[in-house]
Amino acid sequence: MNVAIVKYNAGNIYSVVNALRRMGIEPTLTDDAELLKKADKVLFPGQGHAGEAMDYLKARKLDEVIRDLKQPVFGICVGQQLLCKHSEEGDTDCIGIFDAEVKRFQPQRHEDKVPCMGWNELRVESLELKVDPLMEGLGEHPYVYFVHSYYVPVCEETIATADYILPYSASMHKDNFYACQFHPEKSGKVGERILKNFLEL
Repeated sequence: MNVAIVKYNAGNIYSVVNALRRMGIEPTLTDDAELLKKADKVLFPGQGHAGEAMDYLKARKLDEVIRDLKQPVFGICVGQQLLCKHSEEGDTDCIGIFDAEVKRFQPQRHEDKVPCMGWNELRVESLELKVDPLMEGLGEHPYVYFVHSYYVPVCEETIATADYILPYSASMHKDNFYACQFHPEKSGKVGERILKNFLEL
């Protein structure tokens, strides 16, 4: 299987590379449009500032390339946020797959820390009693690992939620685009199952 990872100025990409290698996949880390178009699956991970990331993508027209991809695409952490319409971080216009605005967490109590960091329960949404293929087989009360200061509100494309200060989109799906706010590559067996589900789409 030809798996590509979008290379841009974001952190945490190599932990995704290593997670795929543990699963027997040798991914291609690239910002080459043709290699991304030819891949069977594309992962779009990252940590960093939304504005700086979009500047890099736009300078290389990678925002247009990602928007036009037809194979399964998986945005992770900042990758999920960049697939949305707009982010409050740097007042940034993003790629626009998901019709959602990325918001900054606003602490309500003294114990509310931003960034949100650590393990949290994933609540899988079901549509007509059917779970999205990305979320299959996770067992009861799956926990995954989060690190983020910005979140996507619950919306039409939400397939799983988490609760920190308020309920928000932990995972999303629209057409061939899938995304999660948490880090599957740091989420043990649950995260590995989600990556496996994506590769088997």
